[in-house]
Amino acid sequence: MSKKKVLLAGESWVSTATHIKGFDQFPTVTYHTGADELLAALKDGPFDVTFMPAHEAQRNFPQTMEALSAYDAVVLSDIGANTLLLHPDTWVHSKPTPNRLRLLRDYVGKGGGLLMFGGYYSFQGINGGARYHKTPVEDVLPVACLPVDDRVEVPEGYAPVVVGPQSHHILKGLGKDWPILLGFNEVTVKDGAEVLATVSSDYRSLPLLVTGSYGKGRTVAWTSDVGPHWLPSGFIAWNGYKTLFEQMLGWATATV
Repeated sequence: MSKKKVLLAGESWVSTATHIKGFDQFPTVTYHTGADELLAALKDGPFDVTFMPAHEAQRNFPQTMEALSAYDAVVLSDIGANTLLLHPDTWVHSKPTPNRLRLLRDYVGKGGGLLMFGGYYSFQGINGGARYHKTPVEDVLPVACLPVDDRVEVPEGYAPVVVGPQSHHILKGLGKDWPILLGFNEVTVKDGAEVLATVSSDYRSLPLLVTGSYGKGRTVAWTSDVGPHWLPSGFIAWNGYKTLFEQMLGWATATV
């Protein structure tokens, strides 16, 4: 049986630092990826995952329905709306290019799966910079984004609370005792969506894992991270880590 194809876009960044040693100083630049643990967990599983780092997605994220439809599901993880809106041909050369947020909406409507995982540039993000509020992507998500910085930092950690039925495909075999998480994006649940897990009551039992549908497609919102820093090593080492994300993808790409 052929593997279902998934496009994971985002989860990369470049950091610059200035090292000052008395009178002298020098700069360094380092490149980082945040999906290493997730990609390792999904390797050799039922999904063929193409990882497109954020700096590549600006140019290479599909611009046509034909190209996008080569994937059974698309995952947006820690990648802001501007990266998909501002193709270099538009940003640098002032040429019209397809609106890839609208394309994603239409893709889901035709039966594609869309998942958004949390982070500093997911949902509305740090300083509101992810900017998915009032976009076509928000139209299809099972949650609505806040119009402001939506990060909730929980340095002491919180235990996820499973509220959905254990029979749900995403929750099967995971039990209710999940490791702690260290933060999440605050969102609101849309009418008709199903909340499968929330954060702790200390943080108002806000949504953590939500599913929904749009047209012929399915959508999933996971409002915490897929790796550090909101998702600590204990969650990654949990035997449910691989299962959780595989089952999210399995549900989102189901044809029935």
